Amino acid sequence: MSHYQRIACLCTEAVETLYLLGAQDLIAGISGFTVYPPEARQDKPKISGFSSGKLEKILAVEPDLVVAFSSLQSDILKDVAAAGVDIQHFNHHDLAGVLRMVRVLGSLTGKTDAAERLAAALQATMDAARAEAAANDAPGLPRPLVYFEEWNDPVITGIGWVGELIALAGGRDAFAELAVHKRAKERILADHREVAARAPDLIVGSWCGKRFRPETVLERDGWQDVPAVKNAARGHIIEIKSADILAPGPTLITRGLPQLQALIRQWHADRAAGVLA
Repeated sequence: MSHYQRIACLCTEAVETLYLLGAQDLIAGISGFTVYPPEARQDKPKISGFSSGKLEKILAVEPDLVVAFSSLQSDILKDVAAAGVDIQHFNHHDLAGVLRMVRVLGSLTGKTDAAERLAAALQATMDAARAEAAANDAPGLPRPLVYFEEWNDPVITGIGWVGELIALAGGRDAFAELAVHKRAKERILADHREVAARAPDLIVGSWCGKRFRPETVLERDGWQDVPAVKNAARGHIIEIKSADILAPGPTLITRGLPQLQALIRQWHADRAAGVLA
């Protein structure tokens, strides 16, 4: 065969993409953090964590290709390569990289036509969101300032693709200058009161690996006059599950983007109704 037959996926977005391409029969094992599609957790053996994995467990499913994401999985990939197995190491940090990943996986699995259809559908979704935001821009409506929190202790702001999604949805990233940094430690805020100083209209929490707790945000010292906090009862502080917005695959566009759009639509509606505190 001209394509791989047994693919071990150490990253969740590869699992999701292969299912969407109709290549799920080629998946030999998945990350234990896989959420989408839910049937993958029942159908496929779990062979790794995200930043942890044992070579023996990966090799036990007899892969001919191992797919991974980010520098955090570099060490295990060295061992995989030393064992003589092919690797595909993605490290994208923007939405263009998601589409590129889709096409690469399509090529590796003999699903190029399906990959082009999926990439086109994702691009169409992004284009529609951009057009809706532009329609709001046309009459001079302001874009809400959106603060995205990836972690709470220390406070870490959003990565590049999150800033792109906020812009597509019609908002402004409160810490756009930090979104360019790929490593989380480069997006740490030394003092959380810097968020309050920027006075975001909306707050989105997505604490990777644990539930976002809005009540802790409301209690932070110096945040009481933040617009999002003052209007928290109107739903201006929300959680987007990390599986929907922190895994850099199609789910960013199919699940994360619509939730940001709904939040920003609500803000526009509240502003138009004159009910903002």
